[in-house]
Amino acid sequence: MRRFFTRSPRPACLRPATLADAPALADIHAGSFAHPWSIPSFEAMLADRAVHGHVAETTGPIGFILSRIAADEAEILSVAVHPKSRGAGIGARLVAANLDALARARVSHVFLEVESNNQAALAVYRAAGFAMIGTRPGYYRYSDGTRHDAVMMRLAMAGRMITAPLADA
Repeated sequence: MRRFFTRSPRPACLRPATLADAPALADIHAGSFAHPWSIPSFEAMLADRAVHGHVAETTGPIGFILSRIAADEAEILSVAVHPKSRGAGIGARLVAANLDALARARVSHVFLEVESNNQAALAVYRAAGFAMIGTRPGYYRYSDGTRHDAVMMRLAMAGRMITAPLADA
């Protein structure tokens, strides 16, 4: 009997984001959000020493996360995974790697906002330990007139164990 095996997709590697990633991150962001950020916006963020970013890549970037540290707190600015790469746990890996970097930077709390109807993202954040602390009604507006609430979340980093090795963070 002859067996046929399908090749599994190449697993994504995680690495720190660099300024050279700005065009690819802007492209991923544009495919993920109604109000995409520009390449210059990404360049400014990636040049900011307070911003910590990670990229998931196979043959090129397929996802990213950016966070900004202010004093002993941080805010996750954006997380996005290319539509063709969603559902494989890449977002969760990016969040874990970024939280590990923030733990190494001795951040005490991490905040974020997420659209209330983004169930996949909400599940990732809850699994990472984030808790809802409030909402902003109608915060996200779309060209068709629809609006969605922003869910504000916080994670206390006290006692957080670093899970990702430095080489994969």
